[in-house]
Amino acid sequence: MSAEAEAADGLPMPRRLLAIVAISFGTALFVLDGAVANVALPTIARELGVGNGVVTNVVTVYQLVLVMGLLPFASLGDRIGHRRLYQIGQAIFLVTSAAVYFVNDFAALLVARAGQALGAGMALSVSAAMLREIYPARSLGSGMGINSVIVATTYAIAPTLGGFIVEHADWRWVFVAAVPLALISLVIGRSLPEPVRRQDRAPERLSGIWSALTVLLLIGGLQLATHGETDVYGIAAVLAGIVSAWFLVRRERTRANPVVPVDLIANPVLGLSALAAIAAFLASSSLMVALPFRFEQVYGYAPGEVGLLLLPFPLTMLFVAPAAGWLSDRVAATKLGVTGMSIAIAALVLLAFLPSDPGAVAIGWRLSLAALGFGLFFAPNSRLLIGRAPKDRSAAAGGLLSTSRLMGQTLGAALVGLLLALGIGLGPVPMLAACGFAVLAAACSMTRFFAVTRKR
Repeated sequence: MSAEAEAADGLPMPRRLLAIVAISFGTALFVLDGAVANVALPTIARELGVGNGVVTNVVTVYQLVLVMGLLPFASLGDRIGHRRLYQIGQAIFLVTSAAVYFVNDFAALLVARAGQALGAGMALSVSAAMLREIYPARSLGSGMGINSVIVATTYAIAPTLGGFIVEHADWRWVFVAAVPLALISLVIGRSLPEPVRRQDRAPERLSGIWSALTVLLLIGGLQLATHGETDVYGIAAVLAGIVSAWFLVRRERTRANPVVPVDLIANPVLGLSALAAIAAFLASSSLMVALPFRFEQVYGYAPGEVGLLLLPFPLTMLFVAPAAGWLSDRVAATKLGVTGMSIAIAALVLLAFLPSDPGAVAIGWRLSLAALGFGLFFAPNSRLLIGRAPKDRSAAAGGLLSTSRLMGQTLGAALVGLLLALGIGLGPVPMLAACGFAVLAAACSMTRFFAVTRKR
């Protein structure tokens, strides 16, 4: 079998199994590092002598640097090799994680977190492209489903693990918790695939830096706008980001292999899939960020109980994600996506109008219903976005998918912050806003279907 034919049909066994293990540990590594820190924030604020508002920058800086780097690093991966960039990212993550253990002030912690995010961005920018190389085309949906299970499992474990570490050890160990996963992934990382042909082209330094700065203005501005004392600066940054994005897109449209994948976005299937992903992740993020405030401040649940009340969502995703991935290899993504969003919309309405004194069962089955809906949407939509991209643009498509996910999650958190600042974040408004974005995701799926049908 030729190299091209082998690549088109996935890795041979048993190398495929080793590659699945390697990329699964890598995925768990970066999800855990992004989620485990939240529970340690009050302790960090107390021991490093910073305010509660300031300490949230531990999370914000990580997310911001991560999303800034995804598209430029995806372009870099096409030039130097996906596996090589993935493992460089893991090595950077290991070094900066070790550095966290020695920090004694807040500024040094933020620098180390930015380094961790830099490494994570390198790896995540090419992880979806490697999934396409690992699995045969007929099983790509199942592979995306397995990846979703890893993400959901890690999200479910992260708060409990973080709480255990903070209670029994120095808080710095929270940021080192994921290191064993990186070591395992690096040890068996030789099994990970490389593209059949690397793309021999000049580095896109200007586009990469411009792209990162544009994301900084857009996302950083939104986060500033949710704080009353910096809202004017935030709005100004967002407006500057919009102008920068307009000029950047005009420049990238003239390039053969753009860092900002305008060539992929212009394709109705891929562009609408990316927009649908942003809308769906925005809706699910709004749900998971808003509910803890409502449970604790409206219904009077203790902080420890809130984590348990939210658990049905990731637990349900554990079962739905692989099933949805398997189905997406056999059923049209639009059918699964529209069905999933319809279920999610119904669940969000039910969560918006919870009883005045809901018990765990009333909350749990509604969250499970929401997870069923979102789970039916995510894996098929991701499979379509990755599987329909040209082979030589797999890394760009993966970067677009990861950027869409992180953009949606960041926008969802910013939206809830804004609603809380306006005094309407503890009632049904966040859930109804999430409904609106779920409707947008379903509309994108339907429009994508009709666009493809008309072409035929």
